[in-house]
Amino acid sequence: MSERVTWTIENGVADVRLNRPDKMNALDPAMIEALLTAIDTLGQTKGLRAVVLSGEGRAFCAGLDMASMASVGTGVDIAARTHGLANSFQQVAWGWRTLPVPVIAAVHGVAFGGGLQIASGADIRIAAPDTRLSVMELKWGIVPDMAGFVLWRGTVRDDVLRELTYTAREFDAAAAERFGFVTRLAEDPHAEALALAHAIAGRNPDAIRAAKRLANHRGDAAAVLLAESVEQVALLRTPNQLEAVMANLQKRAPQFRD
Repeated sequence: MSERVTWTIENGVADVRLNRPDKMNALDPAMIEALLTAIDTLGQTKGLRAVVLSGEGRAFCAGLDMASMASVGTGVDIAARTHGLANSFQQVAWGWRTLPVPVIAAVHGVAFGGGLQIASGADIRIAAPDTRLSVMELKWGIVPDMAGFVLWRGTVRDDVLRELTYTAREFDAAAAERFGFVTRLAEDPHAEALALAHAIAGRNPDAIRAAKRLANHRGDAAAVLLAESVEQVALLRTPNQLEAVMANLQKRAPQFRD
């Protein structure tokens, strides 16, 4: 684990933290690499059931550290697809969406620019009421390019997203919830996110992974309807599905196997 990103795993839940608090977890090359490593490692971790993503210190993530990133763009071909559909900058946000388990972002302080896009990669976002957010890239004369436009599609109203992108203005957590950037608010988003992650970890892990695949599916109606049936057939009468039924009938905690 890089010192830029730390994590622990307890009962199948990974508690992942951006760890550059002196810079409000701003994204420098080391942070980018550490996030890529975390996503890759967690994606291969057996027994993982859910992930909580947060930031140490006063903020979730203040976006790009412009000073440290200024020289990076000169020699990087961002059009190259280095991580499947994405380049490395997009992968630090998109990668959370493609992890096979649910990811919950606990957001506080600020989530600006790339920080907002990283949070948007999570399946669910819980924010402190005093959080400040911004689609900030136009402030620097650039556009959001860390998967934001894909991640916001279907959750943020199109005209609202256009206004916020064009103006780069800040907005508060209550507005973010209305706009669709945030799922809900909580005074202690990290505690709420952990509680939710552990609740998810108590469900059939095969069904949770299947549900995430369905939620990520972007086919037409026919393709999604077929995918539902295929996933369900693969789940029915499997050991974990039968255990879910028996645990409910016997009013006990289930014992699932990965």
